[in-house]
Amino acid sequence: MTLHAHVETFRRAGDHAVTLAAQVGPDQWDAPALGTWTVRTLVGHIGRSFTTVVDYSAQPADRVDVPDSAQYYVVIAPMLTDPTQIDARAVQAGLTLGERPLDTLREQQARAAAALDTEDRTIKTIAGGMRLSDYLPTRIFELGLHSIDLARAIGVPEALPPDVADSILTLSVDVARRRGDSQALLCALTGRGALTPGYSIV
Repeated sequence: MTLHAHVETFRRAGDHAVTLAAQVGPDQWDAPALGTWTVRTLVGHIGRSFTTVVDYSAQPADRVDVPDSAQYYVVIAPMLTDPTQIDARAVQAGLTLGERPLDTLREQQARAAAALDTEDRTIKTIAGGMRLSDYLPTRIFELGLHSIDLARAIGVPEALPPDVADSILTLSVDVARRRGDSQALLCALTGRGALTPGYSIV
């Protein structure tokens, strides 16, 4: 897919996430959402899909270290082994939302949209240098999956925009293949087996 196509899907994923956040009731921000996270923590984490685009877009890289979106998740897998660090970042992101969390989230989305243009430049990410067109699907992935988490937490319909769901599914299959799980996945998808309990590509 082209950079333009990924940008459009990213914007739709962002619009969907913000629309869900707008449905959070005043008494729901401190309610349980995902594991130990509250709704505020989850929304703060969703906002990181906007802020990382802004931050990374401002940091050009000299070379491509990570050739595609699936490899990004392979590279960062060792960084995801300590849940306390992930939780700490999410909690801080939730606190950063301040007293008007929805307004802050909308501002984060607007800054991310402004950071995107027609140039498919190479940017610095936590995994190394990547083309912007390869990095954006990872943000669509995060926005979409955590939108489902948020919808479930606040009790509203969870259906994603079709192109967002398609993007996430394509990347998920690519990551599973990269991990050597192709046969297990195809058996599960065709009713010939089941994935191990708790299986996740991230």
